[in-house]
Amino acid sequence: MNSSASDLESAFSDGPALIPYVVAGDPGIEETKEYVRALVRGGADVVELGLPFSEPIADGPTIQNGIQRALSGGMTPDDYLELVSDVDADVPIVCMTYYNLIYQYGGEEGVEDFVSAAADAGLSGLIVPDLPVEESGPLRLACDEYGLDLVFIVAPTTTDARKRRISEQASGFVYVQARMGTTGAQADVSGDTHDSLERLAGSDLPKAVGFGVSEGEHAREIVSAGADGVVVGSALVDIVASGENVAERLEAKAAELKSGAREGEQEIPEPERTSN
Repeated sequence: MNSSASDLESAFSDGPALIPYVVAGDPGIEETKEYVRALVRGGADVVELGLPFSEPIADGPTIQNGIQRALSGGMTPDDYLELVSDVDADVPIVCMTYYNLIYQYGGEEGVEDFVSAAADAGLSGLIVPDLPVEESGPLRLACDEYGLDLVFIVAPTTTDARKRRISEQASGFVYVQARMGTTGAQADVSGDTHDSLERLAGSDLPKAVGFGVSEGEHAREIVSAGADGVVVGSALVDIVASGENVAERLEAKAAELKSGAREGEQEIPEPERTSN
């Protein structure tokens, strides 16, 4: 059993958090368990584990290909939840998936069956990129009932009014989308990142930046700009796709990213450093 939902926000309490993403079942269940353990050894504070869905609209080609490999290998929601319950990782695990899978899971339509099963498996929270905050009430209530956090994504174009709604509904942390478009490793940090962090300066929740983060230098810049953590996906899924010394390379990449985040924290003026 993994950490409870209350541990998700506290994962940010001891310096900037590293949140790596991999696709469950890419290329298989046992490999995913090994990769999660490697990422934790490398310094992961939270693991974002993707539940594959056939129409991943928020994801770029790299993660889409990983999702397709997992689906081709037979990954199902039940397999995913069993994987989560079996994996030996002493950090919170967050499920990133799409609303249709949650709504259709179990014997009756609705979100309660999945949320209940997710809590039993040991998940700490959910990220559902295609769920508008205006329609999130039922899932928010179910997460509250079963002790899961519900994480929302704030994009560069998110209005102040919607940001306030998200602040009311979100828990765990706020996922700050670094740039417009879908996920994918990039060569630099978008200027939108700095603007988004400034607009969220008053948020009570930790802020983790994702979309395009792939290097330790990116993590350093993002944290020095005011982020409480970084989310890294495509760069890691690329390593998985290579099939070469995957666990060793994932551990090394996680260590690089964690080191960069810590360097960024040291660049923040002392009075501005606070623990969440």
